Amino acid sequence: MTDDQDFNRMRWASRRGLLELDLLLAPFVEAQYRDLDDQQKQDFRRLVEEQDQDILNWIMGREPVKDSVLLAIVASIRAHNDAKLNDPSTP
Repeated sequence: MTDDQDFNRMRWASRRGLLELDLLLAPFVEAQYRDLDDQQKQDFRRLVEEQDQDILNWIMGREPVKDSVLLAIVASIRAHNDAKLNDPSTP
């Protein structure tokens, strides 16, 4: 799979059944996914295999992340979204 194909798949995978989750994942993919290392990309792919409500609760900090492998990618998504809140010009 090429980098463009992988990116496009993750753009599609970031579109979820919950609007709130779409608003957290899609901008992260657009702005950050191409710059992730291979392990982080693998972790993101693993994250999007989880249930929408679980992902949302982890990103929002409502529940602890049940899989320690996903801790770093969830933290990256949180940091990206926090940066957007603090600087609206951040993509």
